[in-house]
Amino acid sequence: MIVAMKSIARVLISVCLFANAAAACASGVVVQVNDSNGKPVADAVVYLEGEGGNGGAKAPKPGQIEQRGQKFIPLVTVVQTGAKIWFPNNDRVKHHIYSFSPAKKFDQKLYSGVAAPPQVFDKPGTVVLGCNIHDRMLAYVKVVDTPYFAKTDADGVARIELPGAGKYTATVWHYNLQGASPEQALQVKPGDAPTSAQFQLALKPAVVDDAGH
Repeated sequence: MIVAMKSIARVLISVCLFANAAAACASGVVVQVNDSNGKPVADAVVYLEGEGGNGGAKAPKPGQIEQRGQKFIPLVTVVQTGAKIWFPNNDRVKHHIYSFSPAKKFDQKLYSGVAAPPQVFDKPGTVVLGCNIHDRMLAYVKVVDTPYFAKTDADGVARIELPGAGKYTATVWHYNLQGASPEQALQVKPGDAPTSAQFQLALKPAVVDDAGH
């Protein structure tokens, strides 16, 4: 009985040590993205790449871009390289979506409903989507070679969880960006407090059309 109790005690101590170590290794980054006037920028893509690569990454999660109200929703999508994206058509009219972008060229002819097969985005880069029937429909897919990414919210904030501390390079992309995507080296520390970073983007003048983009 005493031996059994000692064994259980050792197991519990090991579990506690493992849990504490996992908590200590857990890290995160909070990125604030503003424009040149200091206003928050929504729908900016922020992604992190580790100094030693992004090993141990899980299979890419699939995405979805629906067509509703003759719009692509959402306007901006970010996925890891190799991810599938579904394009359900929830409009009463048919759509013919396409991309001429080098990162992903495809032509999905007239269809309605959810019967259309997904597209696999197997190259990193920026993909611009359009519709051959409705010229004002527009959307963007950013494909990145890392599982550590997020989009900024209405306050211009992106939050990314990381498997551990270390050196990372943060990159910010926006569909209306003027010039190259800015980068920033980050030293991410372990612990509950996230590492913070700020970016200021020079954006082209926004163009708003009848599709709401």
